[in-house]
Amino acid sequence: MGWMQDESGLDKCAANFVPLTPLSHLVRAAHVFADHTAVIYGDHRVTYAQYHERCTRLASALADMGITSGDVVATLVPNTPAQAEAHFGVPACGAVLNTINTRLDVNTVAYIFDHGGAKALLVDTQFMQLAEAACTAMQGPPPKIIEVPDTPAGYAATGRHPVYEDILAAANPGFDWHMPQDEWESLALNYTSGTTGRPKGVVYHHRGAYLMTMGTVVSWRMVLHPVFMQIVPLFHCNGWNHTWMMPLIGGTLVCCRDVTAPAIYDAIADEKVSHFGGAPIVLNMLVNAPEDQRRAFDHTVEVFTAGAPPAPATLGKIEQLGFNVTQVYGLTETYGHVTECLWRAADWDTLDASARAAIKARQGVAMPMMDHITVTDSTMVQVQKDGTVQGEIMIRGNSVMKGYLKNPDATAEAFAGGYFHSGDLAVQHADGYIQIADRAKDIIISGGENISSVEIEGVLMGHPDVNLAAVVAKPDDKWGEVPCAFVELKPGTSGDEAALIAFTRETLAGFKAPKRIVFQELPKTSTGKIQKFELRKLASDLR
Repeated sequence: MGWMQDESGLDKCAANFVPLTPLSHLVRAAHVFADHTAVIYGDHRVTYAQYHERCTRLASALADMGITSGDVVATLVPNTPAQAEAHFGVPACGAVLNTINTRLDVNTVAYIFDHGGAKALLVDTQFMQLAEAACTAMQGPPPKIIEVPDTPAGYAATGRHPVYEDILAAANPGFDWHMPQDEWESLALNYTSGTTGRPKGVVYHHRGAYLMTMGTVVSWRMVLHPVFMQIVPLFHCNGWNHTWMMPLIGGTLVCCRDVTAPAIYDAIADEKVSHFGGAPIVLNMLVNAPEDQRRAFDHTVEVFTAGAPPAPATLGKIEQLGFNVTQVYGLTETYGHVTECLWRAADWDTLDASARAAIKARQGVAMPMMDHITVTDSTMVQVQKDGTVQGEIMIRGNSVMKGYLKNPDATAEAFAGGYFHSGDLAVQHADGYIQIADRAKDIIISGGENISSVEIEGVLMGHPDVNLAAVVAKPDDKWGEVPCAFVELKPGTSGDEAALIAFTRETLAGFKAPKRIVFQELPKTSTGKIQKFELRKLASDLR
């Protein structure tokens, strides 16, 4: 099908077929954008020519250490230049990059070292104690450690390991990059959060990452030379692949080690940051920042937000500050975002602010690099597109993982029926736009009724005193389980449980309103997601 009658001599060759890889973006940028600023981190400012050379030296140094094709190189590094350089330098020597969450416990890090088989490890000095303890706890041989100090941030070298800048200085700047011979070759290894059982190793290929970078540029309406602030941790879906994307369009990457409102506002005002991605908690932080932590700026900042459905109230407030937010959605298994709430100006620009914010909270439609994303019932039949009937989000396309490392059963289960099963419950509107109802494990079933924790959280976030809200199930003798809300208040406010429950009843049906509200700081992951499994433990002890 689709073949001509005579295609003799029409074969793939070096001239007409090159495996897709995001590494090619930096190879090109080193020439096309040689003198343009590539990376900024405090006083560290390098051009694309310098960035390429530093990545080349890293690849050379790793090869000199005995790292060969297919080996795994891990990192325990925040969003600093070394972490960005690892995204190119590690695969440039043929290795697979394994960026590890710096907030994990020793035993989990040790498990990841063993399971992934890391041969080398880049460690920021801040996390050296974690790294060394994890190496000691391993079952197998530990990786060779390269220390990455950050003296301006207060983390001077320990003196116990080779130092990153020293090995770069001694490495070969003319090292030949190992470009993939097959775009299906493994590029990166990421681990799921592992809140229940051991984390699973998610394997990315070069093709998926390359197409993710291309699709993101289209969806985000990007042009040459954006200034992008890396807020999403690079250990989370490789920062949604944005660091691999920046050289494609000659963008400037502004590294953000510590995510605070002043750091973000300063970068927008001083470096003219034009784009960033972040979880809704980042948006909430910017909205609620006191005046002395804000800076004025005169341009619109484009924002991708994902990680949890943002409250419409937050979306409505942040637009007034100069941010244009686009809701996206994805998972570790999909390289990050694969759907977007593509804005239909002709239909939605005339709506009032509340209605626009409600639409912007949708997860939207498939991004260009994907084949098909929809919502189906348990038999994988398309749900009715009425914005009411719930089903599971199903995903198919080029930016879906190769599978779970050393776990063929979990891979087969995830890909059953020719789609990746997300585990996220959603509705689909008549226009095809998807809107998450809840994670399957977060749905509250009370007296046989399904209650969306996301819906309740959205209402709570509309209260002027509420900074953050999370809703989980609390065991109940009569109903089986009922909604229980944990609320983080804004500074200077005091919680009134009865009044806040009454506030939710103004919008929600009685059975959906939380039966208990607990006022406390919410436990969060390093990417800003609220750790509901911790809250479930607390709720189970409430009476």
